Amino acid sequence: MSDILVRKLARTDKSAWQQHWANYLEFYQQDLSQEVTDGLFERLLSAGSHSAFVAEKQNRIVGFVHFLFHDSSWSLDQVCYLEDLYVSPEVRGGGVGRKLIEAVYTAADQEPGANGKVYWHTNQDNKRAQMLYDRIGDLSDYIRYVRS
Repeated sequence: MSDILVRKLARTDKSAWQQHWANYLEFYQQDLSQEVTDGLFERLLSAGSHSAFVAEKQNRIVGFVHFLFHDSSWSLDQVCYLEDLYVSPEVRGGGVGRKLIEAVYTAADQEPGANGKVYWHTNQDNKRAQMLYDRIGDLSDYIRYVRS
């Protein structure tokens, strides 16, 4: 894992990030317009609440994580939502996902007005990712619904 560098997303990462983003969307069977993708990339680079890290291995981007801070009705502090996590298939199981999540943990611990709490969702059939999540997080009892 020492050969993995996690850093903030930079404008020069757009091409590599966009390819990984396309692979991520394909995995989740989503089709977003280029306008949405471009808007997300700009938002991730802005000083707003949405942020991103990338993971590099041998000077090549091999993954990303997107996260944002938001208010909570159950706390005066903000909480951190880890919204998207992607690791290239050829390096999965090698510590990249763990390092990206730990970087979000550190950001949540350092964010003024936040309480260090981080949460995320995954599909129930994403068993490979759950093997990591079960080691570094606690599975909640909540079931997520979306508007029909």
